[in-house]
Amino acid sequence: MSKTYFDETHCAIGHPKSTFMQWMLTIDHKRIGLMYAAVMFTFFFVAVAVALTMRLELFAPGAQYMDGDTFNQAFTLHGVLMIFLFIIPGIPAIFGNIVMPIMIGAKDVSFPRLNWATFWLYIVGCLVALASLFIGEGVADTGWTFYAPYSMNTDTNVIMALVAAFILGFASILTGLNFLVTIHRLRAPGMTFFKMPLFVWGIYATAWIQLLATPVVGITLVLAILEKHFGIGIFDPAKGGDPVLFQHLFWIYSHPAVYLMILPAFGIMSEIIPTFSRKEIFGYRTIALSSASIAGIGYLVWGHHLFTSGMSDIAKTVFSFLTFFVAIPTGVKFYDWVATMYKGKIVLKAPMLWGLGTIIMFAIGGITGVTITMIGMDIHLQDTYYSVAHFHYAILSGVVWLMFAGMHYWFPLITGRMYSDFQAKISFYIQFVGVNLLWFPMFIAGYYGMPRRYFDYLPEFEIYHQIAGIGAILTAGGMVYMFVIFYKGWRYGEKSGTNPWGATTLEWHMPSSPPPLENHSKVPYVDFDPYEYHHGEPVVKFNYETMQRID
Repeated sequence: MSKTYFDETHCAIGHPKSTFMQWMLTIDHKRIGLMYAAVMFTFFFVAVAVALTMRLELFAPGAQYMDGDTFNQAFTLHGVLMIFLFIIPGIPAIFGNIVMPIMIGAKDVSFPRLNWATFWLYIVGCLVALASLFIGEGVADTGWTFYAPYSMNTDTNVIMALVAAFILGFASILTGLNFLVTIHRLRAPGMTFFKMPLFVWGIYATAWIQLLATPVVGITLVLAILEKHFGIGIFDPAKGGDPVLFQHLFWIYSHPAVYLMILPAFGIMSEIIPTFSRKEIFGYRTIALSSASIAGIGYLVWGHHLFTSGMSDIAKTVFSFLTFFVAIPTGVKFYDWVATMYKGKIVLKAPMLWGLGTIIMFAIGGITGVTITMIGMDIHLQDTYYSVAHFHYAILSGVVWLMFAGMHYWFPLITGRMYSDFQAKISFYIQFVGVNLLWFPMFIAGYYGMPRRYFDYLPEFEIYHQIAGIGAILTAGGMVYMFVIFYKGWRYGEKSGTNPWGATTLEWHMPSSPPPLENHSKVPYVDFDPYEYHHGEPVVKFNYETMQRID
């Protein structure tokens, strides 16, 4: 492997000779992104293992391997690991760090030492979450939403879980602030906002959500800790509090957090589709502005989570309308992606396959989400397995799959080597079949009344859980196989060159792959649109010495 950022680095403190300490103290954005990836995917596979354990328990009615309390702790652990430690910070922390500064022609983020400190703040939050497993009565059993009043009354270790979520939220705020300043101040000369790559637009919209919405949940968690520790009546009705207030405060953040997850994932899709269609992106400005629109409207739709909580009919109607309305900018993106592919010279490599699969799967998640936006349907389907299936189709088959697509797409850039495209496609097909077997039966079970978060169920629901169990095994196996493919590519793959996909955005115009320490050899001048193709070939090429375009 070439001697690039794997061998040299800037450090926050001193100039250590130890390679290990160079990584631990690095302020290079690429190394920090790689360290985020290593930690996050470790927690991801722990959460997958917990989910498989729950699926094993649910394979047949009755208690098999755990009691109800242990099951509650298991799904809380699964949710906390997946939501707070992986999915919410995932794409911004990994690809926002590794790729975004290169895409805008910057040498690093605006505040490299703050970026380093933010990573270690994230690690502290992870360690506190892990410590909650072993202190007192163990990890919380409230579900990842920590709903009051149960979270105020349970004997499990809710406080440490809340503290961990607070620390992770603080790290998210600092990351968002850093990215906002970077995008505003460090874009290459000539790169206006409407010449930025669409992934950068996704990171930009996400950063505003991180900055403005995360403090709300931070305050909520602090209030819950104060009530739990000091007995102040804020959310517990037995002490004069209001549990519905907790739900409002929680979802004011947590529904924008859904868009915090999905907007950078949509940005990845908007990079992959034109590259493998060999065609300029259709509706660049509408895709860019739709990201900002989704981020803005996302602040106003939290109430649809509370339709069964006693909300007034007027409030239900308003929240239902606004939730329908957020589907418009999302639909614009899907239309523009399909229009980009129309009459394009489609190259069906693994990243494109993941993108196409996501369009299908996220469409199912989105349409079923519109279903439960209808007040009457939501009252029937609230807290059933229908909601579980909808959420996982949107998040697993939307956010996580597009993260996988980004991993396949930028793998040559990050490692300088290629993986087996044939094997990567096999991994995709295994997971495509597995995910549909895992979650689609839950739509049916939920419609017939199977409640979520139960560790036991009536015999008529057994067939749905058994199909889901088989799907879970296929899905997990496909994920493990995918990472084996990445490992083999990293260790033994052929050298990729600087632009193996024939892409047009700035990160592929590099003197070497992996990128050198401070990225571009000179500050590039960007006087072109980010997606220019003519007859299936990139219009713009670069002289790596002068960093000027060659037509």
